Amino acid sequence: MTMDLGRSLRLGLYGSSHGPEVGLTLEGLPPGTPVDLAAIQADLDRRRPVGRRLATRRHEEDALIVDSGVKDGRSDGSRFQAHVLNTDVRREPYDRLRHTPRPGHADYPARIRYGPEADLSGGGIFSGRMTVGLVVAGALAKALLAPRGVAVVAYTRSIGAVEAPAPATMPPAELAMRARANEPGTFDPEAAARMEAVIAEARRAGDSVGGVVEVRASGVPVGLGEPFFDSIESVLAHAYFSVPAVKAVEFGAGFAGARMRGSEHNDPFVLVDGQVRTTTNHAGGILGGLASGMPIVARIAVKPASSIAHPQRTLNTETGETVELVVTGRHDPCIVPRAVVVLEAMTAFGLADLALTGGFLR
Repeated sequence: MTMDLGRSLRLGLYGSSHGPEVGLTLEGLPPGTPVDLAAIQADLDRRRPVGRRLATRRHEEDALIVDSGVKDGRSDGSRFQAHVLNTDVRREPYDRLRHTPRPGHADYPARIRYGPEADLSGGGIFSGRMTVGLVVAGALAKALLAPRGVAVVAYTRSIGAVEAPAPATMPPAELAMRARANEPGTFDPEAAARMEAVIAEARRAGDSVGGVVEVRASGVPVGLGEPFFDSIESVLAHAYFSVPAVKAVEFGAGFAGARMRGSEHNDPFVLVDGQVRTTTNHAGGILGGLASGMPIVARIAVKPASSIAHPQRTLNTETGETVELVVTGRHDPCIVPRAVVVLEAMTAFGLADLALTGGFLR
């Protein structure tokens, strides 16, 4: 089984949710690329549930262990490999579900695909636990992009019915600072409090709630990308849909653009401080698959977590009977806040891969 992403940067994942470890391999990282372990660990800590009042009670340190590819704080040009250990593992709640697939999970198709002995404890290879490797790869990609002035920042735009779109003109550094100051990961403290209330209510009901993450990438070189199959939208959408629980993606005006006329949707060109820009950004910074010089804006819909304590109906595949299922174990009532750093990472990875392939990074 292979799990690979990218062309010039080739990312592979290994391990499983309740196996000994989860990790990544990354080939194509240019020699001399800074490998700031503290910065990588900081992003991993943003993904961790520990310290979050409204997240799973699974306690993992996620301390990064680098196995190869680094010398004196820089990439040595060989394959980068790293992992974190799985230490807080409990298989018992999942062993009882062998013949009763959990609604919303990959249990049933995975057992057909990989056989009855597939290890689906904690979701197995389909678990959000696997996103550890995505975060590490994204942190390395940010190190490649930063010298070119590219900044990638994500935040929680909505949870449930609570919407909090950040102003389009907010500088990336300010947006990042604000979003990292509260547990939901949004820029507005008042909206953050309302989001927390929505998550808490879902937890009390034994249920879960989803939301939307918005990612912005500024400073992307004009012309980055390829037409058709390797357009910026194609590459980033592929990366986003590699993240568990992602169910929809839109760029710029997105679905709202379907209700607009061309005269409304088209972004007029202007000159700002000697640089070509547009007065609006309905295209989301992408024209013909190429970067236009405006910020790339993507919104990603994250579904409600599938593991809920609320009673559900399912099928006993051994007896053919319909049964009631109550999922036990430790689960997030909302995975949106922890997905923010993952989707930020996937944006950086996709852009860095395009930049290397297109000769924008040397």
